[in-house]
Amino acid sequence: MDIKIRPELNTEYRATEETIQTAFLHEEFSDKSEHLLVNKIRKSDAFIPELSLVALNQNEDIIGHILLSKIKIVEGANKVDSLALAPVSVTPKHQKNGIGSQLIRAALKKANDLGYRSVIVLGHKDYYSKFGFKQARLWNIKAPFDVPDEQFMALEITDHALDNVSGVVQYSEAFLD
Repeated sequence: MDIKIRPELNTEYRATEETIQTAFLHEEFSDKSEHLLVNKIRKSDAFIPELSLVALNQNEDIIGHILLSKIKIVEGANKVDSLALAPVSVTPKHQKNGIGSQLIRAALKKANDLGYRSVIVLGHKDYYSKFGFKQARLWNIKAPFDVPDEQFMALEITDHALDNVSGVVQYSEAFLD
């Protein structure tokens, strides 16, 4: 499928949120509030407009979205900047066509271009491992909540980005409301 990926425009916020809501409507492991999370992140200091990407079909309709936002990995007084991948969304009728993968690759490339060095995700191990994500516990990086190790993953965008990094991920307030 021929799609275009580009940064989301602020005039598209409502359409993007509708796309996100539609994408998660029938997902078993969803609380159906992902679109509200995106809205909250946009209003926070964790938001990076260049890392809120949309996928458009030939008619320029938004059919997918991905968001990377600022987080920190904290151990005592040591704080390391990183990114959270959450959420990635593709409308149901466009799923299973590689659009989510294209969004993830585009977001990771853009994050690298902007100088970010690592990304944390809570998601399906079989899906995210194909992008290079590994269990965060390999670096002694922990979630601030109880989650299975195999679902809490990290990716070094640049080699050795997480060497000598350990601690608990500190998400923005948007994730905690």
